[in-house]
Amino acid sequence: MLNKVLLTLCLFLLAATAYASSFKVSDIQVAGNSRIEAATILAAIPIRPGDQVSLEDVDQAMRSIFALGRFEDISAEMTEVQGAKLLTFVVSELPLVRDVRFSGNEELSEDKLRPLVSVKIPELFSHSKVKASVRAIENAYAEDGYHAASVEPEVEVDDRDEATLTFNIKEGDKVLIDEIGFIGNQVFKADQLKDAMETRERWWLSWLTGRGAYQQDVVQVDLERLKAFYHDHGYLDVKVAQPDVRLIEDDKYLQLAIEINEGPQYKTGSIDIKGDLLKPKAELLEQVSLTPGEVFSRGELRNSVIALTDLYADQGFAYVNVAPLTNQNKEELLVDLVLDIEQGTKVYVERVEIRGNTKTRDKVIRREIPLAEGDLYSATKIKAGNRRLRNLGFFEEVNVTSKPGSDLSHSVLNVDVKEQATGTFSVGAGFSSVDQFIAQGSISQDNFLGYGVKLNLSGSFSGKSSTFQVGVSDPHFLDTDWTLAGELYKTEREFDDYDEKRSGGSITAGHPIAKYTKGFLTYRYEELEIFNIDKEEVTNQFILDQEGESTLSSVTGTIVRNSTDYHLDPSEGGIFKFSLEYAGLGGTEDFIKTNVEHRHFFPLFWDTVFSIHGEIGYLLSTSNEETPIGERYFLGGIRNLRGFETREVGPKEDDSFIGGEKMAYFNLEYIFPLYKKLGLKGLVFYDTGNAWLEEDDYFSNMRHSVGAGIRWQSPLGPLRFEWGYNLDPREDEKDSVFEFSIGSAF
Repeated sequence: MLNKVLLTLCLFLLAATAYASSFKVSDIQVAGNSRIEAATILAAIPIRPGDQVSLEDVDQAMRSIFALGRFEDISAEMTEVQGAKLLTFVVSELPLVRDVRFSGNEELSEDKLRPLVSVKIPELFSHSKVKASVRAIENAYAEDGYHAASVEPEVEVDDRDEATLTFNIKEGDKVLIDEIGFIGNQVFKADQLKDAMETRERWWLSWLTGRGAYQQDVVQVDLERLKAFYHDHGYLDVKVAQPDVRLIEDDKYLQLAIEINEGPQYKTGSIDIKGDLLKPKAELLEQVSLTPGEVFSRGELRNSVIALTDLYADQGFAYVNVAPLTNQNKEELLVDLVLDIEQGTKVYVERVEIRGNTKTRDKVIRREIPLAEGDLYSATKIKAGNRRLRNLGFFEEVNVTSKPGSDLSHSVLNVDVKEQATGTFSVGAGFSSVDQFIAQGSISQDNFLGYGVKLNLSGSFSGKSSTFQVGVSDPHFLDTDWTLAGELYKTEREFDDYDEKRSGGSITAGHPIAKYTKGFLTYRYEELEIFNIDKEEVTNQFILDQEGESTLSSVTGTIVRNSTDYHLDPSEGGIFKFSLEYAGLGGTEDFIKTNVEHRHFFPLFWDTVFSIHGEIGYLLSTSNEETPIGERYFLGGIRNLRGFETREVGPKEDDSFIGGEKMAYFNLEYIFPLYKKLGLKGLVFYDTGNAWLEEDDYFSNMRHSVGAGIRWQSPLGPLRFEWGYNLDPREDEKDSVFEFSIGSAF
């Protein structure tokens, strides 16, 4: 474009050699324009008819017109008519882009590419926007591992000067990182350094997870992570160079080489605290995790500063400043530390401002914040409020922060939330290895009318079972800390030896009794019918005696303690549950049933989690009758002992499983992310357990299995695919069992 302008200008100069260095313009006109009014173009230039102009003035006028960004080419022509000089600017307008298309894209969908295009529809063609769009598309391919991808824009203009812009894409092969190497590392092995990075080498599931893709921004953060790793081990002078990135094996893979100059290791020297001491110095020093003589760690220093800050902030000193003053002695390789504390003014909460809640009522959010107007500021309570709001499951984002109030002694709490969908309506089908085909429909709302009330109405039908259920739960009944819940249900299920029908309901009241802990009291009434016993096949007298109708009227006390970090997908903390049920408040059934269950999560490296889970149960008849089969323990299956058929672990008589009056099982799981963006996780597990009759001993003849699985919290509900291997199969048992559940779990 610029070459055309210069060429036109040179021709204009040659044509003007017959004229003086400046001339008087009698009239100014515009030619070649169709969409843009001539008045708009003339208004952009400083020349007017009757002006004495020079060639530089004409040149500047052309540049001013070009700066409008509406033209592909501009030239100037001067003609003389009857002694009057006429100056004409000839313009060539940029075409109007009416359509944007993509060609050759197979790996990235059009839905992902279209937002990367800067050119909107309709809009005048822009070279700069097209170039920016090309870069954005190529960067998107590079982030997905297609570093050789190239994009060529193509413009087709019709006779109406309207254009179709096509991005022709050559994707090439996906190029993943095959090797990450380090140069100069003497103290730490390559595997230890790789563990500190988010960037990973390719593996056998890269086709699914995308692991091994080279992303420039992530690599830059990884270099800082490597420095932090060395700083946490006392190597304060470490230098990490930019990586050398090369294509290897005929450009099939990438190789990263990172050069590291480790430097010497420093140890912690003297530690002191000065300034505003809220407590005796010895007590404050207990918050410092560094120890003189041991390796210095910037991470531990940071944790110490946070611990001291929180200690002061919990006493109302919201704006405390803990300044770590370090003296790095390069000769003795020691770091002397002085923590200078300036506590500031004691702060009280002036008000709580809630923003972003378009559905949830203010009071639902406010009751989860353990601070109110007039309370003393507390950092711990702010963190607790943030955690409690996230655990509601109502919000996509939660951020509780503070800002200065009307004066130095007051602070305003900002509670910013972003609502997410809390209700579902579904009608569809699923499949499970237990119930086979499942048709189901459900309506659920976890935040009814923004009051935090949970409603659920569901029904399902399969080849072996049918279920109908309606329930409501208010965790803050009448704006108190009391929970009130009710449920009605009806189920039918076919088992190998008999069929059963259950119908009943329950009502539950609960109240917090300690931090993270709630107590519940539930009354349950149920009618049960055992029928369709094939007396030619079933010879066990206990099962034969169960035929008929019975009623159950019971009360259950339950204690639940949940200290997990995020209830919907825990990675840290535990869930403890103890329940004791007494049946005999009328009805035909008389028993006591108690269960103790605990699950704990331990966060590990690479966002992996180790989980241990165990449950022990005991069923005792309080009459002369045997315990009912509907309340006995049947183990086996995806919900407790994987690798065994459902309900086929426990006491067996006359080829019939009769259930146990005692039960215990334990699960060990190692859970790791497969595809973080999709929430896809893998796991390996070890299960052990059994069920026993009253006269048997707990933990005798424990059954064992190992296996692996995949879990996905999909938009359709939880999906589980798990394969278990029986470590000691009996003659009538399979060596392994694959179980899966697609759709809602019932």
